[in-house]
Amino acid sequence: MKKLLFLLAIACVPLACSPVAINTTDHQALDREARVSSQPETEYKIGVGDELDIKFAYNPELNERLPVRPDGRISVPLAKQIMAAGLTTQELEDLLGKKYETELKRPEVTVIVRSFNAQKVFVDGEVFRPSLVPLMGPLTALQAIVQCGGFKDTSRLTEVLVIRRTKEKPIVSIIDLKKFRHNTDISQDILLMPFDIVYVPRSKIAEVDVFVDLYIRRLIPFPLPQVIPTPTYVYPAYAAPAY
Repeated sequence: MKKLLFLLAIACVPLACSPVAINTTDHQALDREARVSSQPETEYKIGVGDELDIKFAYNPELNERLPVRPDGRISVPLAKQIMAAGLTTQELEDLLGKKYETELKRPEVTVIVRSFNAQKVFVDGEVFRPSLVPLMGPLTALQAIVQCGGFKDTSRLTEVLVIRRTKEKPIVSIIDLKKFRHNTDISQDILLMPFDIVYVPRSKIAEVDVFVDLYIRRLIPFPLPQVIPTPTYVYPAYAAPAY
């Protein structure tokens, strides 16, 4: 629970800690949003951390490979710092072409995105390798969990949380991946968007085990037996009656 609150706090920071909207029923709305965003006709926008190749057709000495800084800008020769984050490659090419009009005779610029470091999702909780997962194409919640080693035995598949940032507030949706794995409701395995957080909580049995470990085993000064001994009863020796 503490880890979940921490993740919600992270999601709230860029949004001035606005209230969190809990969406426990319409998880399909998040799936539809991700499907629309992942359509091939949607042109990719450069993000912070992406690595760019800047190539000049007639001035190769100015070619550069550089990352987009945390402030969203890049620094190129003979031009001031340029805001690249949020632009498409075509928009950045046009912007650079205008910047170099007074410096070069034929300022033909090509921008190539070499790595998409801004496209990631976060997987945490009861998985074997909690980590960042690159979002290189359509990716579902279960696929992201599999890339992190899969579920632990202590995971609660019926209440997996997907936390998504929106312009107004983070939205938390609960999905039941047990239904998906049993092929009873395939809509539960929703598509993810950049910066989504997938959190797999502990099962109720695992929470009880943690409680026992914290508040019983660690407080008792002697080790508890792993197996409860079966009580034995010693019967008195039988004495034959005297005749």
